[in-house]
Amino acid sequence: MEADAEVERELPSAFAPPVAAVLVFLAAGAVLMLEILAVRLLAPYVGLTLETTTSIIGAALAGIAVGAAVGGYLADRTNTRLLIVGLFVGGGMLSLLTVPIVHWLGPGARGEGDAAALGITVIALVPAAAVLSAVSPAVAHLQLHDLRVSGTVVGRLSAWATAGALVGTFGTGFVLVPVMPINTAVLLIGVVLVLVGVGLGARVKAVPVGILGGAILLAGGLGALAQASESPCVKESEYHCLDVEKDPTKTAGYNLILDGTYNSYVDLRDPTYLQYDYVRWIAQPINALFPAGEPLDAVFVGGGGFTLPRWLVATRPGSHAEVLEVDGDVVDLVEDRLGLRQSADLEATVGDARITMLEIPDDSADLVVGDAFSGYTVPWHLTTAEWVGEVKRVLKPGGLYAMNLIDFQPLDFVKAEAATLLDAFKYIRLTTFIGEDGGPYGGNVVLLASDRPMGPKVGSSTSTAATYPQAEVEALVGGAEPLRDDYAPVDQLRTEE
Repeated sequence: MEADAEVERELPSAFAPPVAAVLVFLAAGAVLMLEILAVRLLAPYVGLTLETTTSIIGAALAGIAVGAAVGGYLADRTNTRLLIVGLFVGGGMLSLLTVPIVHWLGPGARGEGDAAALGITVIALVPAAAVLSAVSPAVAHLQLHDLRVSGTVVGRLSAWATAGALVGTFGTGFVLVPVMPINTAVLLIGVVLVLVGVGLGARVKAVPVGILGGAILLAGGLGALAQASESPCVKESEYHCLDVEKDPTKTAGYNLILDGTYNSYVDLRDPTYLQYDYVRWIAQPINALFPAGEPLDAVFVGGGGFTLPRWLVATRPGSHAEVLEVDGDVVDLVEDRLGLRQSADLEATVGDARITMLEIPDDSADLVVGDAFSGYTVPWHLTTAEWVGEVKRVLKPGGLYAMNLIDFQPLDFVKAEAATLLDAFKYIRLTTFIGEDGGPYGGNVVLLASDRPMGPKVGSSTSTAATYPQAEVEALVGGAEPLRDDYAPVDQLRTEE
């Protein structure tokens, strides 16, 4: 009995249950918040694909696993209260460093894809995730003084940690990202964590006041560094990092940049000017299939800089262009900076095209243009047979569907998408750059599909690009399987250059 009493006196006193719950709640919530924000921080440099998102989530989970194991080990061998104070202060400091680290390393990672996303995440996010994930086992160690209620204690703390993760996830997606810049959101998280650590250290008198004051000063310096690190965004939306770049060679020429990728080119003085090859590859068959100057009803899936909708309205007076754009901030930016003026002839509907397309009447469009991208990838749900069925429903008999995508040899994504269109339309063509063998090389690829014949004049042909006829497209497709809602591995099929 005396030995038991001696052990009891050596055990550190537990936190009050509400305090313990708050600590694990905040630490777990901060990890999930940083994970979500890391996706937005990295998107301008490495794009936003299934693989890059998976890399970020996987790296964060690795940090969580390491932190949980090391935190439990240290809690058994150190002053647990002092450890928890250090974990909050250190986790906050590391959180504040994530923004400058990403902005420093990001520019060198452009074009490097998944490996770059994983590498930057390991450097920028994993240390913070590991340190913060050590909080829960440390707090649990401090609370476990009676084995008869150990299950209750551990279960309660686990529940509070999970609740923190849930609140962090939903709060970031629905509150932080829509209302403040990503840099500011990360700054807020880091500062809160440091202040919690400093406050806890003062409360339990585990750390000298001078050290706590130094931690506050250091956190202020890191916060200033995070805010001063240059973001590549003019504006951050729920979906994109937005930027506008002046063309130094053209008086009124501007590029719209989404997540570090050149998305659209706009000439403010001449809406008929089409800078990019793929845009001309779409415009040419429109002019070839429909009489010159005839007004058309068109649906554009993906707005970007609204280059083609403006071209259509300018070259075919009386036309109506309905633009389905998922990101309302893109529409606002194009109106503010790139001269877009909505009217009865040109209207934007904000929302996911898979949903907003349902509001378009049957047999109402002469033309549907698919030009929606997330980075270099078409959103998978805008590639499937079910989506193409919606396109056919909206098209008038004999209408044209023109779809832009990006892929390189062996063009597996192109093959699968062409197979999907061949199941729905009678006629199909493909325009892209010419490879050394005379076949399709890739890059931008425009697929044209219709239920009426497309004559020899439909399609662009230059010294570097060609329109491949039906027979060659069918030969290219080979045995490729059409994409479906339950199987559309677009990110895996697409090949980078």
